[in-house]
Amino acid sequence: MTDEHRELPQAAIDILTESRAFGELCKTAREANKAVLFDALAAAGITKVVVHFDGYGDSGQIEDITAFAGEADAAIPPTGIEIIRPQWGASEPDRDSCSLSDAIEALSYDALEETHAGWENNEGAYGDFTFDVAERTITLDYNERYETSEYTQHIF
Repeated sequence: MTDEHRELPQAAIDILTESRAFGELCKTAREANKAVLFDALAAAGITKVVVHFDGYGDSGQIEDITAFAGEADAAIPPTGIEIIRPQWGASEPDRDSCSLSDAIEALSYDALEETHAGWENNEGAYGDFTFDVAERTITLDYNERYETSEYTQHIF
């Protein structure tokens, strides 16, 4: 039997199926969480939020969350909202009541995990999320660090 005709073991098929289901659950949760978050930010008069993150050496964190009302800095109110938190292996997600700041942080970390898992490892990465309330979009500006070395030897 050649490799192209070999079937996947059932365990691998099960993992792929569960992974796809989890991915769909995450996508549904992200859209629902964005809607609830943007509604709450708009009600508070916030027009934009910028989240700065930085990580390296196997550690990373959100460094700063800055909110704006137009061009002026604004405080994020302590308003509570409920967000959806998918859990691997569960058919239904958990629901979590949290502050707007915590929801912004959770959506940011989820997006980093989805797009750049391991962003905090080795030389790491840094960047910004911009939450545009009017457009209801979250934009990720991502910078990955890397170290390089070039060796040359000459024997004459």
